[in-house]
Amino acid sequence: MARSKKHLGRYVDPRTDFGWKFYFGREDNKILLIEFLNSLFHGEKIISDLRYKPVEHDGDYEEMRRVVFDLHCIGSDGEVFIIEMQQLFQEFFKDRAVYYTSRLINKQLARGKKGSDYYLPEVYFIGILEFDMDRNGGSGISRVTERPYFYDVALCDKLTREIFYDKLGYKMISLPLFNKQPEELKTVMDQWLYLLKHLSTMDRLPTFLDKRIFGLIFEIGEIGKLTEEELMSYEASLKHKRDAESVFNSAKKSGEALGHATGLAEGHAKGLAEGKAKGLAEGERKKALETAKAFKEMGLPIADIAKGTGLSVEEVEKL
Repeated sequence: MARSKKHLGRYVDPRTDFGWKFYFGREDNKILLIEFLNSLFHGEKIISDLRYKPVEHDGDYEEMRRVVFDLHCIGSDGEVFIIEMQQLFQEFFKDRAVYYTSRLINKQLARGKKGSDYYLPEVYFIGILEFDMDRNGGSGISRVTERPYFYDVALCDKLTREIFYDKLGYKMISLPLFNKQPEELKTVMDQWLYLLKHLSTMDRLPTFLDKRIFGLIFEIGEIGKLTEEELMSYEASLKHKRDAESVFNSAKKSGEALGHATGLAEGHAKGLAEGKAKGLAEGERKKALETAKAFKEMGLPIADIAKGTGLSVEEVEKL
């Protein structure tokens, strides 16, 4: 058992389903989730408390299921808003994100309700992405921003860029794009994202992380403190994560290889076509030069020869 724990590192990896629920899904430690969410909202919302709805595993197939948090949040001014939060490592994530929020909004309307009262609470979707969103179904448009790893999405007017509906938002983090070093961590969100990426390889709380916020994670996250049952669940979750990454990377490499082969084939075909066209053009020019030379020897006017062969007067004069 000791060897197994050593092999797993010192701290539970928050990027596993087990770790995600272990750190953020327990009522006793909800301050961690509150602090993390507040770092993402960065003053737009200030969560003072939250209530968990039952944590569920969502997905049509076992291999697609992820831990989902439905959260009823209470803001500092007493306002109530709803957050659905989950890690995503799958295809069609934009479709799924919209589907999840649509389903969540639909749940707010009582069945059989009549009249025109469609007042809805604010709804946000928080997604922690284990892939580069722009390279996996993105728009292909380069995002010029100091934070390419952070997507803060709202429903807006395409022409004026003004917010059309301010009660629905999507905040997504693409962890592979977050590559800041310790000296580059300027905000609390930066510190959180660095922690998510590197906690499983750390052996102590580093001095560049705020001890008041992150001390609890290092206190509760030691693998040596897990029960036998928790350790077995964590190992299974870690294996599932590594298997999913392996499948994803294999598919990515296969896609890149196919794209390379397709590019070579298209380039070869294009080269043949261009070569053929160039050959035909050179053949026609050679024929025009021979014809012009014959006409010149016959004493025909140079201007007429140029007009008849498509050559320039200068080219005919040089013959």
